[in-house]
Amino acid sequence: MHFRDIILFSMQASTASRGRTILMLLAMAIGVSSVILLISLGDSARRYVIDQFASLGTNLLIVLPGRSETTGGPPPLLGETPRDLTLDDAIALTQSSVIRRVAPIVAGSAPVSVRQLEREMIILGSSAELLEVRRLSMNQGNFLPPGDLRRGENVCVIGSGGKQELFGNQKALGQWVRIGDRRFRVIGVLAQIGVSLGEDMSEVVIIPVAVAQSLFNTESLFRIVVEATSEDAIARAKEAVLSIIRSRHEGEDDITVITQDAVLATFNKIFKALTMTVGGIAAISLVVAGIMIMNIMLVAVSNRRAEIGLLKALGAPRHQIMGLFLTESALLSIAGAVLGFLLAYGTMELLAGFFPEYSLALALWSPFIAASLALGTGIVFGVMPAKRAAMLEPALALSRR
Repeated sequence: MHFRDIILFSMQASTASRGRTILMLLAMAIGVSSVILLISLGDSARRYVIDQFASLGTNLLIVLPGRSETTGGPPPLLGETPRDLTLDDAIALTQSSVIRRVAPIVAGSAPVSVRQLEREMIILGSSAELLEVRRLSMNQGNFLPPGDLRRGENVCVIGSGGKQELFGNQKALGQWVRIGDRRFRVIGVLAQIGVSLGEDMSEVVIIPVAVAQSLFNTESLFRIVVEATSEDAIARAKEAVLSIIRSRHEGEDDITVITQDAVLATFNKIFKALTMTVGGIAAISLVVAGIMIMNIMLVAVSNRRAEIGLLKALGAPRHQIMGLFLTESALLSIAGAVLGFLLAYGTMELLAGFFPEYSLALALWSPFIAASLALGTGIVFGVMPAKRAAMLEPALALSRR
């Protein structure tokens, strides 16, 4: 038999028993769609986290007080901080040639009120550099004015959500709000950017860092966000930060510097491993589908003994009989993979419609992996029925014994 004849014969054999074919296609389609969906969901989660970090800005380093490694001893204790990060530390970092911008941050919460309206809001104390460092944009007015970080006016920039809750449709620019026991003039309203890494910027109020230190009665900074001059300068910027702070802290390495690319690389590895893991778990459903195909085809061998006997009586060798059954199994696997892809695509489009903020989409490489697994599963589990068919004796097969 020619290859074309084998394909046509296998297709006719597959359509001869519609119930059997539908069951095998359904099992393979569910297995393939499970693999594609779980891989794509894992890949979408990875891209979402990376996009969230990218939206914070580029070439960033985050300087935190305290060392991340342990000091040793039973049990390990987190490294103690000899001194806090201060505003003078942040100002000293601006002297480095590989650092473009420095944004010191003081964080806290306080009641914010306008006339009879009051609510608890997150207060961020920072500088004019925060606008570019965090890639924020203004909807109305201006951001914090540049100037000496040790001084600051009682002005504030509020998020779009806070503006709507406190002022409604009324004009907010130039109005006064009370934060804690102090009055601040609104000079700007941030554009809507939504939630970024769990922090809803529409619900924050930003004030000058020196004023925030006075408001919260603290000299320490929550963290310092540093922007390197370029991607290539990130490593040098990290060394510069460590060196400058070390010289200011009496030779102590008592800070932790987290680079944005290191965080992204770590998350990338974690989500890739997670994606492969859940994809492997989903592949188990393909094994179940393969076992189902094997059982159904074993029954088919019994039902098609006369057909097999006739082929062998006409001179068909064993390898050709095996080829016929394996081709039929492969065709069913490919058809099931196509149906599984369509099912996965439709499901992903439906989920993307319900959760548009997560940018859900099929991973481009997932259909190829799923199709390969489906084809391999179909062939592997089709070997036993094919061998049984090939081993039948023509006379016994024709007599249906």
